[in-house]
Amino acid sequence: MHILAQGQDNREEVDCAVSKFISDFRIGDLLKKCNAQKQKGVPVMTIFRYKLANVFNQKSMYMQMKTKHFAEPFSKNAFYRFLNDAGINWLRFTTLLALSVIENFFKPLTSEDRADVFIVDDSLYERAGYKKTQMASRVFDHVSMRYKTGFRLLTLGWSDGNSFVPINSSLLASSKDSNQLGDFSKVDNRSLAGKRRKMAVTKATDVVLHLLKYAKTSGLRARYVLFDSWFSTPHTLVKIKERGFDSIAMVKVSSKINYEFEGKRKNIKQIYASCKKRRGRSSYLLSVEVKVGKGTENEPAIPARIVCVRNRSNKKNWLAVICTDMSLTEEEIIRIYGKRWNIEVFFKSCKSLLNLRTECHSLSYDALTAHVAMVFARYMLLSVYQRKDEDQRTIGEMFYVLLQEMEDVTFQHSLFLLVEAMTQSIKAILHVSDELIEKIYIDFFNRLPEFMQNALSEDFRVA
Repeated sequence: MHILAQGQDNREEVDCAVSKFISDFRIGDLLKKCNAQKQKGVPVMTIFRYKLANVFNQKSMYMQMKTKHFAEPFSKNAFYRFLNDAGINWLRFTTLLALSVIENFFKPLTSEDRADVFIVDDSLYERAGYKKTQMASRVFDHVSMRYKTGFRLLTLGWSDGNSFVPINSSLLASSKDSNQLGDFSKVDNRSLAGKRRKMAVTKATDVVLHLLKYAKTSGLRARYVLFDSWFSTPHTLVKIKERGFDSIAMVKVSSKINYEFEGKRKNIKQIYASCKKRRGRSSYLLSVEVKVGKGTENEPAIPARIVCVRNRSNKKNWLAVICTDMSLTEEEIIRIYGKRWNIEVFFKSCKSLLNLRTECHSLSYDALTAHVAMVFARYMLLSVYQRKDEDQRTIGEMFYVLLQEMEDVTFQHSLFLLVEAMTQSIKAILHVSDELIEKIYIDFFNRLPEFMQNALSEDFRVA
């Protein structure tokens, strides 16, 4: 991400990168399709370009105006009129922009054999001035395990294992009156603003299905949908299957959620206790076939595979992953589910680098939605330029033909570099012989877990 500011004046480089991004993916046309039109003399594209690029210049609009460095051809009022415009369909904008970025840039760099995925997750969007912020609520934070004020940013994204592209989102508020803190004044449900607010108080699992349907209708495709245990209910798995997607998700370890196993209804704890586990250092402990769903006309039962693995953070515990694609092996299920981590990196980057939480202080729910859409566009910009920096095939057809596709996981290469660095340090500091180095390496290798031993190159493997 070379266009991020590193302490020097990089305005020219930023402007060039932003202009090329806007031109390559025809963002002006996308804004028109989403009803983003100028209300007065200033073109919408001018305000959008400023908002998109301003985070890379390390100065807020307030500081630019205070220090008299604000040189844009519009006023502060025009800027906030643009953000507060309830008629702009930001859900459609981010979805269409993601479609353009994926189809025109990432898909040509991705092998057809690679399993691309949709990833669903939510993150806390904290707000300090909640009493006057529209739709602000008490939200449970899964990290601190405490209630905080703000929204749940429910996000759907796409990944090929190397890059991540956010597709669409919804700022979820609480549907309980006791948790509603901000302004929940009613808006006409027929309007775009009303539909946006209605979705904000809808059950999160239902919003997930809506975002998936919207992405599919817009033309986006992926082989699997990944999500954690928070959304992993039998009802959600069945409904996603009905929409033409297979799911790979973490199983919620609960006695209230049952699956059909060997003709009986059992929860995951009962299934795990009744089955014989694999011994040794296997990549998984248990693999069983179950049926998910109630088996009724409204919710038919579908086949699925549950794979139980060791919990690396607690060796006495275990984790379970469920997959509705019966053709996948246990190793493939575990590997593909590992791609879900990309959305965690996305949330961290948006909060730490792209000013998701700190830049917009508007009290309007529509303005906050617009701000989130802008942050998504910034991340797409960074994803494109990061891939250009790391994937040499982007600079010409010759490299596309000659170079292999970027690996899903670079763990093997990283581990090899660490071992090599350790070996060179021992030689340089201790001045030991090659025979002693080999003995040290053999002892070090045998102490590694099996998955690390398997990751090391065959040239360095020791019997």
